[in-house]
Amino acid sequence: MSTSSILGSVLAATNGTASSAIDVTSTVNDILYADRAPERSWQAQQTALAAQTSAISQLSSESSTLSDALAALQDQSGSLSAVTASSSNPSVVTASALAGTTIGNHTVEVDSLATTAAWYSSSVASSSTTLASGSFDLTVGSQSTTITIGSGVNTLDQVAASINSQSLGVNASVITDSSGSRLSLVAQSSGTAADFSVSTSGSSSSGLSFTQASPGADAVLKVDGVPITSASNTVTGAVSGLTFNLLGAARGTAVPITLTPNSDSITAAVSDFVSAFNTLIKDVNSQFSYNTATKTAGALAADSSINGLQSQLLTATNYASTSNTLASLTSLGISTNQDGTLTLDTTALANAATANASAVVNFFQGAASNGFAASLQSSLSAYTDPSNGAFTVDLTSISSENKDLTDQTTTLELYLATQQTALTAQYNAANIALTQLPQQIKQLDALLNPNSTNGN
Repeated sequence: MSTSSILGSVLAATNGTASSAIDVTSTVNDILYADRAPERSWQAQQTALAAQTSAISQLSSESSTLSDALAALQDQSGSLSAVTASSSNPSVVTASALAGTTIGNHTVEVDSLATTAAWYSSSVASSSTTLASGSFDLTVGSQSTTITIGSGVNTLDQVAASINSQSLGVNASVITDSSGSRLSLVAQSSGTAADFSVSTSGSSSSGLSFTQASPGADAVLKVDGVPITSASNTVTGAVSGLTFNLLGAARGTAVPITLTPNSDSITAAVSDFVSAFNTLIKDVNSQFSYNTATKTAGALAADSSINGLQSQLLTATNYASTSNTLASLTSLGISTNQDGTLTLDTTALANAATANASAVVNFFQGAASNGFAASLQSSLSAYTDPSNGAFTVDLTSISSENKDLTDQTTTLELYLATQQTALTAQYNAANIALTQLPQQIKQLDALLNPNSTNGN
């Protein structure tokens, strides 16, 4: 629009008598606001896309959590296979079992515990007292080492440091009490193989003598009546997957060890699954819930992928096994509510696990990793796959659409920036012309009416 046409428009609107200035900024902004109508529509679309992105990201995260819970149920050495080992006399022996250890009963009879070899020296005034020069021999197994006192190794503290620096299989320390300080030597491992001795020879002993506190000996026990020995009081390998912790000797007394399914671990794993499933199905359902106040549904109500996910989740609750004693979620104490959420009866699940743990495991894992957990996880992977899952495809499409709208907005803003400059210049020129118009009219009237006295 030219300055003359702008001026003409203003004069026409004011019957040719305009004499006040134009609000240039307000006028130009009004024109630009009208020109931005498409941009406001694009921004509304981008707001909707942002809501969809947020909703999909949340569903994706919740689906991943459910997938993790299903993976835990499929872990053959995980929570479903956890075993509790109980001892009838924990003051003598306790036990722990790896997941998957065969359920059953064992007996353990502890004749004697494994001991750790230990020696101590005669006392001197303090740990820093200077000792007479000499030596003593420390023999571990078939290897003998001479410990020399003198030439920088002159106190008990220095002797202990020297022994510890040589990796002899013995830990040295200084024990101090009211009677003075003594050198203490303790084998780093228990058992006969780690036993050691200390010997001195006459005048070379530096005045120190040594006393044996305890010999190194193996534990002697019977497992299910079979006699065995162990260098440690922690006995592994006697029964596959089972560890015995020997705490006291009770010769002639066989302590029963009972292995049972760990119902608490099973309940926790199934509870995690139910919780993750409910979180996801509730969020999916909310996308199709109509809000009467705002008269809108969820951001993804029109997304066919989310409709499909809802269908997959609802179908999963009807899963039925044809090759297992426990054939359905209901048989495990898991009921389905009208909205598709699940309710877990922990008592019923614990009873099922106690009565037939293998059937509980088989329901979720199947004979060949083809049970309930694998079935539902396979359905979820169509949505969660990072390469071509439905969530990834949706997010990629939304991102592309959002970019297109941003590009259109940028292009329009560049055009409007030039328009703003041009319109501002034109209206400023018109404004100048308008402010000069009354004086020009007055001058013209004086020329046309030289005899006029009122100047009209």
